[in-house]
Amino acid sequence: MKNLTIAILWVLFAICCTYGQTYKVTGKVVDEQNQIVPYANILLLRAIDSTFVQGTSANDEGFFELVEVAPDLYLLQASYVGRGSEPRALDITTDVSLGALIIPLSDNELDEVVVTAQRPKLQRLPDRLVFSVENTVVSQGTSWDILKNTPGVIVNQDQLLIRGQNATVYLNDRKVQLSGQEVQDLLQGLSGTNIKSVEVIANPPASYDAEGGPILNIVTSKNIVPGYKGNVNGTFTQAVFPKFSMGTSHYYKTDKLNLFANYTINPQKEINKTNKGINFIDSSDAVFSVWDTDYDQTNRSQSQNASFILDYTFDAQNSLNVTSNLLFNLDQEQETVLNTDMGNAQAQLDSTFATRNSSNLDNTNLAFDLTYVHKLKKEGAQIRANGHYTYFNGEMFQRLSTNYFDANSSFLRDFGFDTDSDQQIKIFTGQLDYSAPIGSASFETGAKLSSITSESTMDFYNFNGSSNTVDASQSDRYIYDEDVYAAYLSFVKNWEKWSMKLGVRGELTKAEGNSITLGQTNTQDFFEPFPSVYVLYSPSDKHSFSFDYGRNIERPKYNDLNPFRFFYNENDYEEGNPSLKPAFSNNFNLNYTLNSEYFFDLYYRDNGNHISYLVFQDNDNQTLVELKQNVLESKSYGLDFTLSKSIMPAWFVYAYTSFFHEEETFLAEESGNVPFTNEISGVYSYLGNYLTLSNDGTFTGEVAATYVSKFLFGSYVSDEQFNLTIGLRKTLFDNKVTVSLAAEDILEQYVPTYRSKYLNQDNFYRRRPETQFIRFGFTYNFGNFRLEDNERGIDKKERDRLQSPN
Repeated sequence: MKNLTIAILWVLFAICCTYGQTYKVTGKVVDEQNQIVPYANILLLRAIDSTFVQGTSANDEGFFELVEVAPDLYLLQASYVGRGSEPRALDITTDVSLGALIIPLSDNELDEVVVTAQRPKLQRLPDRLVFSVENTVVSQGTSWDILKNTPGVIVNQDQLLIRGQNATVYLNDRKVQLSGQEVQDLLQGLSGTNIKSVEVIANPPASYDAEGGPILNIVTSKNIVPGYKGNVNGTFTQAVFPKFSMGTSHYYKTDKLNLFANYTINPQKEINKTNKGINFIDSSDAVFSVWDTDYDQTNRSQSQNASFILDYTFDAQNSLNVTSNLLFNLDQEQETVLNTDMGNAQAQLDSTFATRNSSNLDNTNLAFDLTYVHKLKKEGAQIRANGHYTYFNGEMFQRLSTNYFDANSSFLRDFGFDTDSDQQIKIFTGQLDYSAPIGSASFETGAKLSSITSESTMDFYNFNGSSNTVDASQSDRYIYDEDVYAAYLSFVKNWEKWSMKLGVRGELTKAEGNSITLGQTNTQDFFEPFPSVYVLYSPSDKHSFSFDYGRNIERPKYNDLNPFRFFYNENDYEEGNPSLKPAFSNNFNLNYTLNSEYFFDLYYRDNGNHISYLVFQDNDNQTLVELKQNVLESKSYGLDFTLSKSIMPAWFVYAYTSFFHEEETFLAEESGNVPFTNEISGVYSYLGNYLTLSNDGTFTGEVAATYVSKFLFGSYVSDEQFNLTIGLRKTLFDNKVTVSLAAEDILEQYVPTYRSKYLNQDNFYRRRPETQFIRFGFTYNFGNFRLEDNERGIDKKERDRLQSPN
């Protein structure tokens, strides 16, 4: 592997690369009396289909400038207060200085040249797959719907997966810093009509942090029109318990200033039913005790999320962005009732016990981000500086009590304790980037510093009864400090039928974790390079081939490092692992595209010592512990096929099938510490039908089906699952009001059973969250609601490792 890294580094510095040449278009806007028209909107459209490419606004003297325009045939149009110039055809092969664009300010109305219904398009770029949905039937749903329909994306309840790895959601290249369910709630309230495309980045290039897996980047339409807009939106969901969410967004733009503010409240009451079974096995490999547990967990929460964004353009060379997010979820209640039947080998009841586990949680998450961009005099060159700060605080108080009974329901004994925990995490990052064309090469470089401090405490007290597994010595204080110093280089070249992107990132990590009670200190001090290679060959418009390779790092989540235990009952608990180490992966992909409708992807991923979710049963003490652990080795490979095609103008079909193999080898701690390989071969299939049900396109429908044969989840293997969904969406009153109705998991077959069965281990669980529901949604737009906004998230991989207490 080191030889490969050295070879790639030599290639990076040996090849002279170039980025595709771009040009500049300048001009002036006047009316029919040759009077200047200040602040007019300038739209550059692709000539072949009138789709939007980019836009800007004229200054106070009527002059405008469009930069980084790729060679192509375009239409250029100026507009002002609903009136527009005649579209001017441009064949861009060099810089263009136009005369005046004339806007008649009498009775001529602006032609609706940009509202052109298109079919979704897939485009293979060297380092990503672009799913373009602007002005298509797919964009008539929510942003969450678009992500679910994006090629290569597997949806597992509230998780978005790409080739078995959790995908990170970005909005305009800034990370959405929320949990899986909160991301889903947010995107279900963001209309797909604002979305231009979704970028699937399976192997993130060198400019992204080496940590983490694939990325789903949502790109919104360009913001070009001054004014104000706002909306109020909400959903009502009927599942086991009814629930709702409400939110409001406000956006204001002038020539230099963009302001965005948003507030959402999401009260929830949910029930999660779980059935868990354990077959305890003796030294002769015979079952001697069978436990069966029913969990009823009820969660009450009232999550609130507020965000504020300011963009200010000082002049053509200098701009500033300030982004702040506040997420707080106070007074959460989690009530879990567990009833366990303990039987002998013949399944005859021996005894029972009942546990009540009550928890109160408070979580606060504050993020502040500042970015300054300075464009240099050299065309296409710029410097970008970014500073980021995150403060996270999670508190939890837990009260657990258990009563034991014999087979005749006579009371035997009781046991209980309380825990009080707190975790505070502070993250600071600073980054400086420089990009510029150098000769025939496009060059980008940057450096970043990340500093993380995490301090956690856990106190056990108020013990009653006796237990072999829990005592007051579980109390602890855990301090974790981590500094990461990173730098990267990236080159891009396009020529004739080829495109190539090469990059390398280096990261120096220094970390220390200290458990006060255990008297244990774990340190990390290492430097690692992370090369990436992307090659695309397009012999014709109908065929393209691509190859990419990337090396990444997976860092443990801060909460997984804490040596604390969270108890469901005294025999069943989750435990932190301060000995977790970062894991390194190597990803290879080979792709073929036919006619931008048929996509074939062959991939292989060596995950190395992947951090996996494992469960071990102690047959002697009759306990079950769940924890994260570095496996000995892990790999996966597969073949994906995607069909993206319009059957007829009102019917678009998207089909995705993945044949995959996954395997992990880990140390079986409760089976003589022998290596064991857990592996599966499976298939994932998705078929989506998107229908336009009215001539004007305001009434749309969706019917989708998902099937998973089996899935690997650490030491568990899931059985098959199937999900059928139906959705309808209608816009009213000239797009001022949108209403939607959706039904999920109609057949109630989207709840698999996970089983861990090997050597002397045999246990399973089947968790039944509220996957079956009917949801009604609405959005009311006011102001100039056709404006596109500057909403975005905060791009910080360090925040992705935040994990609140259970």
